[in-house]
Amino acid sequence: MAEKTIYRIVFVNQNEIYELHAHYVGQSDVFGFIEVEDLIFGEKSDLVIDPTEERLEAEYAGVTRTHVPLHSVLRIDEVEKRGANKISPATVGSTSNVASFPAASLPKRTDK
Repeated sequence: MAEKTIYRIVFVNQNEIYELHAHYVGQSDVFGFIEVEDLIFGEKSDLVIDPTEERLEAEYAGVTRTHVPLHSVLRIDEVEKRGANKISPATVGSTSNVASFPAASLPKRTDK
């Protein structure tokens, strides 16, 4: 049986950088969003317990599909094996190597 493809999705959520792993990433039917399905979390038999991964697992408990705003996505990678799911602070300043994606604003309507 062929192994499923694993994706690492990195996105900004409420001034934190989320890194999740999933088996499916695709374009959503909702405009401006991507779908992330079949999230992968660590096995319960792991001896080392990561509180960040537990927090993510609790936050996404019962979620079959999540829609992430396209402008929040920093990157999507296809990886060979699953890494750690984590949450990092999105620090602002010269020490951060993460920048916000520029948001395009829509022009104001003039026909009103």
